[in-house]
Amino acid sequence: MQQASILGNLEEFGVLKSCGDDAVSGTLKSEASGDDDDVPSVVEFGAGRGYLTQVLADCYRIKKILLVERKSYKLKADRSLRQKESVTLERLRIDIEDLKLNAVESLQGVPYLAIGKHLCGPATDMTLRCCISKQCNQHNDAPSDSTCRLIGLAIATCCHHLCQWKHYINKRYMLDLGITKDDFNAMTWLTSWAVDADHGSDLCGTGSFDLQIRENEHVESDPSTYDVKNMVKNMKAVDRAVVGLMCKDIIDVGRFMWLKEHELECELVKYVPSNISPENRLLVARQKS
Repeated sequence: MQQASILGNLEEFGVLKSCGDDAVSGTLKSEASGDDDDVPSVVEFGAGRGYLTQVLADCYRIKKILLVERKSYKLKADRSLRQKESVTLERLRIDIEDLKLNAVESLQGVPYLAIGKHLCGPATDMTLRCCISKQCNQHNDAPSDSTCRLIGLAIATCCHHLCQWKHYINKRYMLDLGITKDDFNAMTWLTSWAVDADHGSDLCGTGSFDLQIRENEHVESDPSTYDVKNMVKNMKAVDRAVVGLMCKDIIDVGRFMWLKEHELECELVKYVPSNISPENRLLVARQKS
């Protein structure tokens, strides 16, 4: 369901377009055109076993696949992908922080779609930085044959408690909000509350951008008795979950704003209900037409 929703959001956003039995990416040509240079590559960051790309390859005409993963996995989707005669598969075992897409020979001069479903904490920021750079993104200028060209991306953010200030992509956004490095570190700790909560009711009313904290019934009126530790202890589980979700959204909105500052059209969507997974935010973006 999650994989299908990610692809569905890409299609709804216009990064992927389905044309009957054929499918093309964005405004690019399909295989029927016979021009391999116009068929996009797919780069999956934090690919793990590569199942998200496998679903994409099964549903859309993809010819070049690059899986980026620093760990080694068994039972990968690689074998199934390699059985497709039209597909060229390459797996890079490398840390995203060290990856320079322009140095990947198979991506030179090729438009590509970046996806990721398991980009824990700072891996999301590293991926955005890897894809959106002066070297790898020359949308306003005529791209050279040695330049990889991002056409769109879809990243499911997760594990916000692992986010690190040194890697966060939009520190300026946080500082403009008055959120310091120490505040950011505290906020990442609070995000775990969103994941620990019972999401059986999908936390009705806690959608992105419209989160509300209900008034705590146990707050002491005497300032001398005010204590953060006691306040947290007396908070209801749903209130803790809402605070955690708010912190997650603040982090993701900063990423969203960073993409807009780099002249991409983007959306931050809730791609599955919280009772399916509390890690349910998806960043989708594309180059402006």
